[in-house]
Amino acid sequence: MFDLTLSFDNGPEPEVTPLVLDVLRERGIKATFFVIGDKLADPERRLLAARARDEGHWIGNHTYTHSLPLGLQHDPDAAEHEIASTQRLIDGLAHPQRWFRPFGGGGNLDARLLKPSVVDHLCSNDYSCVLWNAIPRDWDDPDGWTVRALAQCGAQAWSLMVLHDLPTGAMRHLEKFLDSAAAAGARFRQDFPPDCVPIRAGKIVLPIKSYVSSIEEESAAP
Repeated sequence: MFDLTLSFDNGPEPEVTPLVLDVLRERGIKATFFVIGDKLADPERRLLAARARDEGHWIGNHTYTHSLPLGLQHDPDAAEHEIASTQRLIDGLAHPQRWFRPFGGGGNLDARLLKPSVVDHLCSNDYSCVLWNAIPRDWDDPDGWTVRALAQCGAQAWSLMVLHDLPTGAMRHLEKFLDSAAAAGARFRQDFPPDCVPIRAGKIVLPIKSYVSSIEEESAAP
C-alpha cells in the first residue's frame, strides 16, 4: 500500500487536458493542475481550468511563461512578471492556499527553483510552495514513463507525482498507469506530503537554502 497525490503541470491544453479530466473523473480521483499563466489568457484554455476546478481539482500557479527557472533570472521583477501576473489570471479559479510550483528545467530540485526576491514575494503574499518527490519524466519518454512512475510509487510511502497535460502522447497511458497503481495498492489523495511544501501560507516551514540561488545578489554587486 502507498499514498499517491497526482499533479499535472504546464497546461491546460485543449488536445490533452479534457482526456486527463475524463480519466480522473471516471475513477473519482482529485488532482492539482499547476497552470501556465500565458495559456490562461486563451479563453478556451481558461474554460478547461474552470472545468477542472468545477470537478473538484485544485488550480495552482506554475509561472507565466515557464521559460527560464526563477533561480536563473537576473530580472529583479521576475516574481511580479512570473508569479503575480499568473495569480491575477487565475483569480477565481485558484485554490485559496495560493499553491505555487516553481520549475527547475527537467525536474531538478536545486537552486534553479528560487532566488531571494522570489522567496520574499511568496512569503509576503501568503503563497504555499509545492515541490514534488516523484517525476517519471513523461515528457521525455511518453510511452515508457509508466514503468518508472510505478517504481517511484513503490519506493516510498507517499508520492507527489509530477505529470504533464501536454500533447506529447504521454497521457494516452494515464488510464493504464492509474489502474496499475490502484491494483498495486495506491491510495489516491489530493493533499500534499508535508515535506514537499517548504513554504506554507507565507511561512517558511522547512529548510529551503538548497532551492535558492544567489544570482540576484551577484548581479547587483559592483
